[in-house]
Amino acid sequence: MRSVLGLGGVILISTLYLYCLASYLPPVPRLTKQNRVEGEGDPGGEREIIGLKFPSDLQELKQMARLLRFYKLQHGGFILLLFSSAYLYKQAFAIPGSSLLNILAGALFGPWLGLVLCCVLTTVGASMCFLLSQFFGKQRIVRFFPERVAQLQRKVEENQSSLFFFLLFLRLFPMSPNWFLNMSSPIVNIPLAYFSLSVLIGLMPYNLVCVQTGVVLSDLSSLDDVLSWSVVLKLLLIACAALLPSALIHRYRNTHTAYTHPEHKDR
Repeated sequence: MRSVLGLGGVILISTLYLYCLASYLPPVPRLTKQNRVEGEGDPGGEREIIGLKFPSDLQELKQMARLLRFYKLQHGGFILLLFSSAYLYKQAFAIPGSSLLNILAGALFGPWLGLVLCCVLTTVGASMCFLLSQFFGKQRIVRFFPERVAQLQRKVEENQSSLFFFLLFLRLFPMSPNWFLNMSSPIVNIPLAYFSLSVLIGLMPYNLVCVQTGVVLSDLSSLDDVLSWSVVLKLLLIACAALLPSALIHRYRNTHTAYTHPEHKDR
């Protein structure tokens, strides 16, 4: 009961903080939305107020990007704080939809700052989820997911000699959802340092793809731009960056196997 009250208090305080932060932003401008049915309303299109909220689809994502870019011109520091707070809120409480925020980061902050920001926020947010699970949720996670926790425990014990690279492999090629790994890692006694570093490195290719997608989408003015040389070059760089960590892990696992089984060299 104490753990439930503690977790509920953390969620309540975090929600109130995020709500107050979003409410502090000046009133949002009225954005024009063209009528779907020709001839209805005024010819200039009806005007509606676009409010701040977590985007749930591509259309809402474009609206948020347009709105926040407008405010970023005069309130860059506040927009950075608001985006970081919303990102950590989602990560800490394992709320789906971080991929859309990664794309939004690319559209707002550009490729390099957006990538660094997403990598740092992903690591900090996942570590916060780790700590919340460690202090408040161990018993309930084991109760709700007994088979998954037992399976992860066996895998961790089998890979103790190369635990960090095993965790890195799980992030690059997830056999379990990231939210489950974040919450169950303290239960199977994974050190926080290994956990955080594996999140930072292992999710970097995924964050890179999402951020660059946001950059590309924000640069597109027509469908003809999709196959431009600059876009194709960016996509090739993304593909190479995403394959590099998996190649390093594959090389390490081969070296580690040869080291732990030297008799194989005589065959």
